[in-house]
Amino acid sequence: MTPYYDDGQITIYHGDCRDILPLLDKVDLVLTDPPYGIKRDGKKLSTSRQRTGTKEYKSFGWDSERPSGGTFEKVLAAGHDCIIWGGQYFADLLPAEGGWLIWDKGQRLCQADAELAWTTRRAPVRIWLAGRHQLHLDGADHPTQKPLSLTRWCLEFFPDAETIIDPFMGSGTTIRAAKDLGRRAIGIEQVEQYCEIAVKRLAQEVLF
Repeated sequence: MTPYYDDGQITIYHGDCRDILPLLDKVDLVLTDPPYGIKRDGKKLSTSRQRTGTKEYKSFGWDSERPSGGTFEKVLAAGHDCIIWGGQYFADLLPAEGGWLIWDKGQRLCQADAELAWTTRRAPVRIWLAGRHQLHLDGADHPTQKPLSLTRWCLEFFPDAETIIDPFMGSGTTIRAAKDLGRRAIGIEQVEQYCEIAVKRLAQEVLF
């Protein structure tokens, strides 16, 4: 299995995580944002005055359905700990026990006011407040991209996690955050265009 990219710290695989995860060793932490099955993989350019600046995204069909229970078994088995964004969409497929993290978007618009992450952290709920403008600072290269600052915050809850894996890598926010914090990371992504974007993001300077 040949990596799409490997610099000794960060490794990217272009392919389906269901095929690749069983071939990899178990890591310290899974940090990922799987497809929710709500058809958000494509978006037309907005001309609305209320939504100025909304980017256009090509549809690749990856959000046509949520991952199956069998896929989640492989994802959960890939790491000793897990952070899974969109946990409310997968509540019937994840263990009942677990701590939650919340991204409060700071704005009350037509989209969700907040997003939830299921974690293996058995601790009180914690909330990160950051407006959607953070995504524009990051470039917003993916229609469901999470802010880089949010992802770094997630990693702070697992300071001993030396190696992180993201089975649904998207534009590479998880691996970029891991690189910024000096940790090893593995990303898996089935859309090659997003693999290319992730590699370009890795080449950027570290900005805190």
